[in-house]
Amino acid sequence: MPSKDRLAEYRAKRDPRRTPEPSGGRGNAEPVFVVQRHDASSLHFDFRLEIGGVLVSWSVPKGPSLNPSDRRLAVRTEDHPLDYARFEGAIPADEYGGGTVIVWDTGTFDVLTDESAEQALEAGHLKVGLHGEKLRGAFSLIRRDSSGQEQWLLIKKNDEGADRRRKPAKTQPESVLTGRTNRDLE
Repeated sequence: MPSKDRLAEYRAKRDPRRTPEPSGGRGNAEPVFVVQRHDASSLHFDFRLEIGGVLVSWSVPKGPSLNPSDRRLAVRTEDHPLDYARFEGAIPADEYGGGTVIVWDTGTFDVLTDESAEQALEAGHLKVGLHGEKLRGAFSLIRRDSSGQEQWLLIKKNDEGADRRRKPAKTQPESVLTGRTNRDLE
């Protein structure tokens, strides 16, 4: 499916004349991931993976955890354009997703499942290796049976990137790109 079709829901929710959010972009030499700290109607983290020419996206209310015992709810949202991976700014309050957005973490990732990322998503179990500043190592996304919203679990695997004591979602609120926090953008 072309990325243009995959972004129809994204574009339908936004008025490009009223919001600074990006609308396109090109692929990267290596696929990227981004976690954005989004202070909208509620503070949450948007976990995004470059797959198939778009950023496949989940909203993670509590943010990613480095503790393999934690199971983080991840609600699948609309795919986003590739240039959203570097977006930081303030979305007007009366627009969809109104609030501030920073790039909390970003880097490249490897697909660790035997099948392609697209096939693993379809099957409901994707394992990736993240190479970020705050998040490193293997994470699994596992789809749960749910009615209405597409709910997944984001789980840190027990590897060199695991840390049961560190809580970066709470203790490191700054952008890895600019050092700013959401509060700096208000």
